[in-house]
Amino acid sequence: MKSDEEIMEILEAFDLTKSYRDAAELANCSPSTVARYVEARSEGKLSSAPARRDQIIDAYLAKLEELVETSKGKVRADVVHDKLVALAYAGSERTTRRAVAAAKKSYRAGHRRLYRPWVPEPGMWFQFDWCDGPVVRGEKTWLFCAWLAWSRFRVVLAVSDKTLATLICCIDQCLHRFGGVPTYALTDNERTVTIDTVARIPVRHPELVKMGRHYGLTIASCVVSDPESKGGSEATVRIAEADLVPTDANLLPAYLSFSGLVDACEAFCCEVNGRVHRSTRAIPEERLAEEQLRLHPLPERAYTAVYGLTRTVGSNIPVISFDGGEYSVPHHLRDETVWVRHHGDEVVVTALEKGAAREVARHEVTTPGNPRYVDEHFGPAPEGPLSRTPRARSTAEAAFLSIGEGAGLWLTEAAAAGTSRVRVKMAEAVTLSALHGVATLDRALARAAVTGRFSEGDLASIISYEASAPVEFFHRADEETSLQPGTSVWEGFGR
Repeated sequence: MKSDEEIMEILEAFDLTKSYRDAAELANCSPSTVARYVEARSEGKLSSAPARRDQIIDAYLAKLEELVETSKGKVRADVVHDKLVALAYAGSERTTRRAVAAAKKSYRAGHRRLYRPWVPEPGMWFQFDWCDGPVVRGEKTWLFCAWLAWSRFRVVLAVSDKTLATLICCIDQCLHRFGGVPTYALTDNERTVTIDTVARIPVRHPELVKMGRHYGLTIASCVVSDPESKGGSEATVRIAEADLVPTDANLLPAYLSFSGLVDACEAFCCEVNGRVHRSTRAIPEERLAEEQLRLHPLPERAYTAVYGLTRTVGSNIPVISFDGGEYSVPHHLRDETVWVRHHGDEVVVTALEKGAAREVARHEVTTPGNPRYVDEHFGPAPEGPLSRTPRARSTAEAAFLSIGEGAGLWLTEAAAAGTSRVRVKMAEAVTLSALHGVATLDRALARAAVTGRFSEGDLASIISYEASAPVEFFHRADEETSLQPGTSVWEGFGR
C-alpha cells in the first residue's frame, strides 16, 4: 500500500526515465509496482485505495441486500449471518458484519428523508399538544402545551382531563393569551381532533370544525406516524415536562393542590416568554406584540356549545342546581351564567372570565339532599355565635379595645365567665394603662384572661407581681429531678 506521495514519486520517476526498471530503482520499489501505477494512470483509475479482492461473501451479497431491503435497514448482522450459514456460507461473522454495515449505509443513502427548513410566517401557525402532568392528591393531571411558531410565545395550562370540551376551553384560553387568532392550528391526531383516517386523509371531529368556524381557525393535524411534522410543539412539551413535573432528576416537590400546579404553569410561562429565545435571539413577549398585528380578532363570545347546560348562579349564595344536586361555584360569579356538564363521575363547571372560557369548579356527582360545597367558594367565613370579634360601638369601648389584643381576649373571656360590672372594670383598665403604659396593661389583661382572674383589683395585682418579678423562671422536668421510677433495676435481668 503506497501513500499518495510515494505514488507521485513513482510516476515522476517513470516520466523522467521512461523505464520501469530505472524508475523502480529511483523510487525504491519493484518494476511491477511502477507498471501497475502507470497502467492505472493511463486508464484513469489511479487511486491510493487498495484494490478490492474477491471475497467469499460476494456470492451471497444479493441475499444479504434482500434482507436489508426487506427489513428497511433494521436487520441485525448476527441474524443475517445465521441465514447465510443456512445457505452454506462458510465465511466469518466479522466479514458478514462488514458487508451488512456497507449494505445498510447504501440503503440509508437511498432512503434518507430530505428536509426543507421551515420559515414560519407571523400570524399564520400555532401548535399544541398534550403531556402527562403530575399526580395531585392522587388525581391524574395533564398539561396543554401550545406555542406560536413565529414569536415562540408559549402557553401551558393544567387540566384534569383531555375531553373535547376541555380541549376547546384550552384553545380559547390560548387565543385570548395570544391576543388574536392565527390562521392554522397544528396538532396530533387525537380522537378529539381526528375521528378517522381514510386513504391518509384525516376526518375532523364535527364539533371541532364548528369551533374552528366560530373563531376563524383551521385545525390541521400531522401526518400519521410522522413525528417530524409536529415541529416545535414537541420541544414545548419536553421543556414543560422537565420544568413542571416532579421527577428524581429535577427534584421538584409534589404539588399540594391543583391551584398550586396552575400557579406553577403561570410562573413557567412568564419565565420562558420573558427571556431571550435561543433560535430567534429575541424575547417572545416582544415578538408577540409584532405578531398580534397579523392575528385575526377574537369573537366577542367564546364557543360554549360543548360546555354543557347553562345555569345562573344565585345572588346571595354561590350555588347552582344540576340534575337534582347542588354544587358550589366561586363567589365572584354570583348572578353570572355558567355551563355545567357531566364528565364520568364528576360535574364540571365552566365560566367566561374576561371573555375566555375557563373551568372554575369540579365536583363529584351527588344526589338530592347531599350538596357538594367547597369552603373556598364562599370566601371568608362570617362570624358565628361561638366566635365573635370585639368591635367598639362607643367611645369607652374604643378606648379599651385600643389597648391591644389582650383587651379583646379579656373581654371575650370575661363575658363568657359571666363577670359582673364589666364596663366599670374596662374603665379601670383604661386608667391603669395611662399610669403603667399600654404594653404593660395589655400583657396583664392577656394573663388575666388566660388565668380567669376577673375580680376587682386583679389587674393591679398582676401588674405589681410582674414589676416585682422581672425574671421569669421556667421549670423544666429532666431525668435527674424526675420522680418517675427508672429501669435501672432491670439492667441485670436475664444475665
